[in-house]
Amino acid sequence: MEPGKRVGWNSLPQMMLELAARRHDRPMLRHWRDGAWQRLSWGEYALAVAAVAAGLREAGVTPGERVLLVSENRPEFVIADTAIMAVGAVTVPTYTTNTEADHAHILRDSGARAAIVSGAALAGRVAAAAGQAGGLDLLVTMETPRENHEAPGPRCLPWSALAGTPADLNLLRAEVEQIPPGRLACLVYTSGTGGLPKGVMLPHRAMLANRDGVARLADRLHLEGECYLSFLPLSHSYEHTVGGFLLPSLGVEVVYSRGADRLAAEFQEIRPAIVTAVPRLFEVLRARILAGVEKEGGLKETLFRRALALGLRRLDGPPLGLLDKVQDAVLDRLVRDKVRARFGGRMLALVSGGARLDPDLSGFFLALGLPVIQGYGQTEAGPVVSVNLPWDNRRDTVGPPLPGVEARIAEDGELCVRGPLVMDGYWNDAEATGRALKEGWLHTGDVAEMVDGRIRITDRKRDFIKTLGGDMVSPAKLEGLLMAEPEIAQAVVAGEGRPGIVALVVPADGMEAKVAEALARVNAKLSAIERIRRTTQVEPFTVENGMLTPTMKVKRRVVLEAHRARVETLY
Repeated sequence: MEPGKRVGWNSLPQMMLELAARRHDRPMLRHWRDGAWQRLSWGEYALAVAAVAAGLREAGVTPGERVLLVSENRPEFVIADTAIMAVGAVTVPTYTTNTEADHAHILRDSGARAAIVSGAALAGRVAAAAGQAGGLDLLVTMETPRENHEAPGPRCLPWSALAGTPADLNLLRAEVEQIPPGRLACLVYTSGTGGLPKGVMLPHRAMLANRDGVARLADRLHLEGECYLSFLPLSHSYEHTVGGFLLPSLGVEVVYSRGADRLAAEFQEIRPAIVTAVPRLFEVLRARILAGVEKEGGLKETLFRRALALGLRRLDGPPLGLLDKVQDAVLDRLVRDKVRARFGGRMLALVSGGARLDPDLSGFFLALGLPVIQGYGQTEAGPVVSVNLPWDNRRDTVGPPLPGVEARIAEDGELCVRGPLVMDGYWNDAEATGRALKEGWLHTGDVAEMVDGRIRITDRKRDFIKTLGGDMVSPAKLEGLLMAEPEIAQAVVAGEGRPGIVALVVPADGMEAKVAEALARVNAKLSAIERIRRTTQVEPFTVENGMLTPTMKVKRRVVLEAHRARVETLY
């Protein structure tokens, strides 16, 4: 079967188990365990899915039930994810970095009665959250489970109890053929307007539509048999779809990174063809490359700078003359080949997503011969909406919509998309669903324009902060917590397209020296991605200086614009 061809799959488990039957002995996943890289074949994956699915049924998980899945990237995550869906239940992938309060909200909102977690520490945190939220009956731990000692709380099982359940793989394959494409596959929680996460309802058809759209574009890259280095968390909507199902279905072996600090070595070791990253990683990589060049100095630095300059001219003009073309060809071998070798020498696509990638940043890598492309998506759209291509890359845009995706710009400039990739709505939130979905169109909250059939994002309509790492943070939540402290009278946070959150604060009378203590208390209540890194104290926001509305609401954009220079000093 050609990797890009669709053969009528209705569900993700049907696709994955059918492909496993054809690729039985081929490698599917690679992970680091016991001091060495371990491979999992497609056949081993399928048998594990069947066993875990049978174990979930024996443990009482029924169709339609929500199952929390909290784990680092590892084979058990994908096995559990597929097995949950195979029995007709709904996966709720959740970040390992969530606070106890975050877990409690998601458990309460989703109504999950079962949870699968990776380790004992996480099991304890989820169990404590369940004590607040109630309703959790079953807690499965991939590693050593916590001791229960008949204490109140969910029944605890080790992963081995599920994975060792006798199962009939052929029967499961027949069962998953009956799953309709419109059945809910997963609830992926994203930030809400009040700061509480909302559950995005994604049916099987949404993620299969993503797969179909990308597959039609990916055929030209000849990805089958190549490697994908995965380090974004599988609980993130992008990695959940792309790293969990889409790329494996195209015949790509997924390799789970040991962490961002190991990436440089893993590029050499794994020699991946595809890597997906957020813009922050590209900033870090550029800084490392430039630092290394400056350290070497001399002729090597001169050649590097010349290769970069000529590469940028090839991208942006003016056109190279004959002598420049000769120099560029020589520098391709002397400089760019070495840069490409640092990334493994087989890179076909370095995909940036999750937040805006500055054209100057992408231009740096493109000028050095690395195929950096930018895409765009939202959890509510499966999540991939558009992507540039290595052979057709307009880096000031996020590319054309995927095949099968309709896009239009509303009268107020908001980007709207329609197609089978769009969510069913927000779990238990008809009001938010009504705002986001109108006549089949998903209102993205991003202001955009269409340029030669490509999408160019120009602004955010919704009042969210999307950090450089692609994390969505609610400023209303953070500002509310800051102003709840007696030492802080007013606050505005910033961080759009930046590596973290900072804040402008107006101290309460006589409390200037106490702001740091208040900040520490607030940060103790927040998850890692929400924590406020630095603050600077500013003059009060008033109606008279234009920073408050007549009803005493802070004009965030006005405040941030007025204090732009102060914000810059915090980074």
